[in-house]
Amino acid sequence: MKKVTIIGAGNVGATIAYTCALEGLASEILLIDIAKEKAEGEAMDIAQGSPYFPTAKITAGDYEDAVGSDVVVITSGIPRKADQTRLELAQVNVNVMKDIASKIVKYAPDAKYIIVSNPCDVMTYAFHKFSGIPEERIIGSGTTLDTARLRSRVGELCGVTQKSVHAYVFGEHGDSSFVTWSLANVSGIPVTEYQNADENAQKIDLDEVEQFMKKSGSIVIAKKRATFYAIAVSTCEIIKALDKTVSTNLCVSVMAHGEYGVEGCCLSFLVSVNNTGVTNRVLVPLSDEEVAKFQKSAAAIKEVINSVELA
Repeated sequence: MKKVTIIGAGNVGATIAYTCALEGLASEILLIDIAKEKAEGEAMDIAQGSPYFPTAKITAGDYEDAVGSDVVVITSGIPRKADQTRLELAQVNVNVMKDIASKIVKYAPDAKYIIVSNPCDVMTYAFHKFSGIPEERIIGSGTTLDTARLRSRVGELCGVTQKSVHAYVFGEHGDSSFVTWSLANVSGIPVTEYQNADENAQKIDLDEVEQFMKKSGSIVIAKKRATFYAIAVSTCEIIKALDKTVSTNLCVSVMAHGEYGVEGCCLSFLVSVNNTGVTNRVLVPLSDEEVAKFQKSAAAIKEVINSVELA
């Protein structure tokens, strides 16, 4: 990939830039932030490690410097506090998104956009409304992170690499998210049966694992005031998919158009992503209970969307 622009040079944006550079995901990485010296410092710090990772030009700049971007990642916004839900951040960060969209789209009209700012699903929906970018080129990071947290926990309990775990989190990137346990497996064996197949695996309490997935972000924030490593790696997985001609299936936040009975909001389910953006939606079979949870999650997101000013 030629150029990745990251808007927001806080912990999340800077770590995404660092991870992009370390993994060689772009030949040019641009950091933009209202705090220009912060962006300059982060770019300089990363660039000075360049002798030891794949070659990339790493700079800080302004919106006009984003011309030619293949991917734009938006992380800007007020960070979430430990006792605060992502949805409580809505109006303040929607206003930030409106300002960003008005500035970036004129310089990067052909880019694919990844929305990381919280509340992610509401912010992804807001960017749709503010930007005019075709929806196949707008992706919210959504439950990519939640899915990573889920797989990490299941892999730990089963005593296997997390890459052997195939499981997904659908819905809101937040409190109403849910695990699609009907699809979850370890090396093809349903998660609920794996402890019977591997004598070294621990018994898996599905409720405990799901609560771990939902609460771990708040726990990390309480312990270290922010989360940024896991979301950076998760975002870079989306960037990788956007650089390939062969599609990758990811759980990301996109505009729903009737999937599982939901439309008119952004939330996460399985879609195919390649270098053109979102190519199609993968409608995996869900149980009736899971469909109901998906619709409930959409209702929670819509409630927030309807409570904020998007004009």
